[in-house]
Amino acid sequence: MTLLEIPNRDARRLFLDHHALSLAPAERHGDDETLALIRRLGFVQLDSINTVERAHHMILFSRAPGYRREQLSALHHDHAALFEHWTHDASLIPIEFYPHWRHRFRAAKARIAASPRWQDRIGEDGEKLLRKVRRRLRREGPLMARDFEDKGAGGWWGWGPSKTALEMLWRTGEVAIARREGFEKVYDLTERVIPEELRKARPSETASTDWACREALDRLGIATPQEIAGFWKLASIANAKAWAAKALKRGEIVEVSVEGTDGSRQRAFAP
Repeated sequence: MTLLEIPNRDARRLFLDHHALSLAPAERHGDDETLALIRRLGFVQLDSINTVERAHHMILFSRAPGYRREQLSALHHDHAALFEHWTHDASLIPIEFYPHWRHRFRAAKARIAASPRWQDRIGEDGEKLLRKVRRRLRREGPLMARDFEDKGAGGWWGWGPSKTALEMLWRTGEVAIARREGFEKVYDLTERVIPEELRKARPSETASTDWACREALDRLGIATPQEIAGFWKLASIANAKAWAAKALKRGEIVEVSVEGTDGSRQRAFAP
């Protein structure tokens, strides 16, 4: 089969377009426009490092000069249009995508339960501490790690047992990030952060894998199975390869040969 060949010049143009880097500056860029941009990108990765500016703001500034810093927290906290969780790193993600993270929560629960490192950090009374953290959140509402008395020392950014418990509950979906204050996470019960209809949605693992691969390729424009899998980190490379083979057979995507800057070629897929 002859592959569609994409010259390097065209590949670069496709990259800029799919990553929203060729947009004309808009006269107005309110909350709705910022949310539309994040949906187009898929998510915005959060970064605690602030040398010139935090990376999540730079991602949006570079695509929308009219973007304002307060819009991101407003979309997350005030409008509940975004939720915070992991893609390939901590990110703010359009809230309608939340149901597809259920399988990630389940996998995280199994991984944490089998991890000596996690169990060591939470201590011997881990289950008791998890119950205590749940009770405090239910009784007191949103809390930060510093609202708990213990403090860690050494590795894992100084996490103490309570911070570890909060992170375990967050990574497994029991707790959500309500907002950030001074870039510190404010945790609350998921039922008070995520709308009920999204919490009750139960897409199958096959449906979520199909969604993750299709939506990743749509946003990347051209990608290998490794890049498709790495976009959301919701599908394995093996699953991305299997999805691409089926989607190619159904005529939903095409296989292409992309020219690199050095003239070499790489096989990939495009929508």
